[in-house]
Amino acid sequence: MSVEVHEVDRKLPPVRTAVLGFQHVLVMYSACVVVPLILGAALNLPKEHLIIILSADLFVAGIVSLIQSLGLPGFGMRMPVMMGVTFTSIAPMIAIGTNPALGLPGIYGAIIASGIFGILFAPLMGRFLRLFPAVVTGSVLLVIGISLMKVGIDWAAGGPPLLPDGSPNPKYGSPVYLFISFGELVLILMLSRFARGFLANVAVLVGIAAGFLAALAIGEINLSEWSQTPWLALIRPFAFGMPVFDPLAIVSMCLVMLVTMVESTGMFLALGTIVDRPTTPPRLVKGLRADGLGAVLGGMFNAFPYTSFSQNIGLVTLTGVKSRYVCAAGGFILVALGLFPKLAYVVASTPPFVLGSAALVMFAMVAMMGVRILSTVDFEKNQGSVLVAAVSVGVGMIPMLAPDFFAHLPGWTSIITESGIILATLCAILLNLLFNGLASDQAAEAEARRSALAAEA
Repeated sequence: MSVEVHEVDRKLPPVRTAVLGFQHVLVMYSACVVVPLILGAALNLPKEHLIIILSADLFVAGIVSLIQSLGLPGFGMRMPVMMGVTFTSIAPMIAIGTNPALGLPGIYGAIIASGIFGILFAPLMGRFLRLFPAVVTGSVLLVIGISLMKVGIDWAAGGPPLLPDGSPNPKYGSPVYLFISFGELVLILMLSRFARGFLANVAVLVGIAAGFLAALAIGEINLSEWSQTPWLALIRPFAFGMPVFDPLAIVSMCLVMLVTMVESTGMFLALGTIVDRPTTPPRLVKGLRADGLGAVLGGMFNAFPYTSFSQNIGLVTLTGVKSRYVCAAGGFILVALGLFPKLAYVVASTPPFVLGSAALVMFAMVAMMGVRILSTVDFEKNQGSVLVAAVSVGVGMIPMLAPDFFAHLPGWTSIITESGIILATLCAILLNLLFNGLASDQAAEAEARRSALAAEA
């Protein structure tokens, strides 16, 4: 008597599996490479360092996607999950990396420590989920999106308004840069509005490609070292030296890991509903452990913390293909792409104004994800939640709108006070406890599932 195979465990024909896996890669690719590009621009990294980081980012994203979809003992949900670098980590990483005493080794030390924290904390996440209702997670995501928009705006104008030596950037706001950025934005919007299916899903990637060709045509891209870049290269651990474990940097990245795990919990609960395989507590713990393991691997291999990508969960809904082996194929493709430095060289050669519009769109989408989650909160019946969201967002905006607001506080507070994300998270948690108290475990899980479904709707 044959046993019916669940759609999640169904193996499709190899060619179809590969094509569908490649579609998952294309949907997430632009979001996956934006974070290393932002970090590289913020830290003024040379192109050869950025190539290493970009390759490692794709490689580790593929490894963690394989762990989530195929599973390891104690790690991985064995569900159709694609993992990519979390946007929540950008601001804290920039704050750590711009500290001359820490730099990239300080970033990677904090990421490794946060990953170990995530692995150890995963079994307790169910108990702490009550601290992160929709009003908290929605407010934090809204602050993340708004905080990052300035980066996209500056990129569209040609990079930061000030050069590393403090002098004005003479090319900032160049009409040529603005024209290409605007044209790219129009193309992305038109594809999103009028294209269908796969082409609509990769609208951002198509926009970046068009902007790249335009920049290449006007001589703004230098590919002179293309021939000197190898076709294949292994990912070398600790390429920038042994990690530095700074206590304050570790605390900031552990807070990022905590927010990431809350976001992942909602996504995993929603995914269980989408594929008709409920996310049981043991499966949730394995999925969250994989998040932590991804951060450990990211820190070791010069990459980042990782989380489940909502756009790929949305693709599962759109296509109706629930097989985890499709995402495993996507993981193998990401690993392979990470081993091709020439691809990373091309991406690293992309000028800021080409990435500006795409970054602005994606950061705005993060903000709107927060708005969607907040829309699930009943503000009419709970006036306290209005104050929780309003004050948390307002406090989270302080570092961006008034950089010197905390200038007279002790220096050790800078890791927290310079990050609007951390400020908003702490403020939202405390105010929610004050006004709303703690919900039951069942109510917290149900709300997390609703929030995730609303965010990827």
